Amino acid sequence: MTTTNILFAGVGVMIDAEMFSLQYQKEFGVSNDEMLPFFTGDFKDCLIGKADLVEKVTPWLPKWKWAGSVEEFLDFWFKAEHNVDERMTDIVKKLKDKGIRCYLATNQEKYRTQYMKDKMGFENLFHHVFSSADIGAKKPKKEFFQFILNELKNEHRIQPHEIMFFDDTEENIDGAKELDIDAHHFTDYDSFMETIQPLLENSEEKAKNEVER
Repeated sequence: MTTTNILFAGVGVMIDAEMFSLQYQKEFGVSNDEMLPFFTGDFKDCLIGKADLVEKVTPWLPKWKWAGSVEEFLDFWFKAEHNVDERMTDIVKKLKDKGIRCYLATNQEKYRTQYMKDKMGFENLFHHVFSSADIGAKKPKKEFFQFILNELKNEHRIQPHEIMFFDDTEENIDGAKELDIDAHHFTDYDSFMETIQPLLENSEEKAKNEVER
């Protein structure tokens, strides 16, 4: 393998949690029909940094039977999906010990991006967090992956085929493959380990030589 960099998706790969809206509907007795218009509408602009989540979600809270502040709502939201897969964080640490650079590549608005960095520990775990809110485009758009490729090429002279990408959504995998990224559909931990094992078996010196060549 010539892989020197790995991109990991957030939800579905590093985070194993039921979707917030489904949890919320069960707890507050709100129907999907009442929540879906927000997530298929204004929220899309929040994901690419064109709108502020606080401003966009506030008018919806009375409809969703939320009695607290918008800040409390976001805290409830982010904590509801705060279920980091410790097996995956352990693997990321081992890969980094082998000299492999590891990155998060996620579709998130700016507040949850910061939550992931600070509260989930992703700021320290990954070499960098690539978020759609910062990039201005989201997976599977070409612009999302091209931004990352440009960053890695400029900083480390990395070519697309030297980058692995793991995501639980096939559409995102297809988007990455269009730019020659070595993309893999993440279905479960065991299958992921079969793919990643050769990198873990490489000596630390060999991996470092590949990165620094």
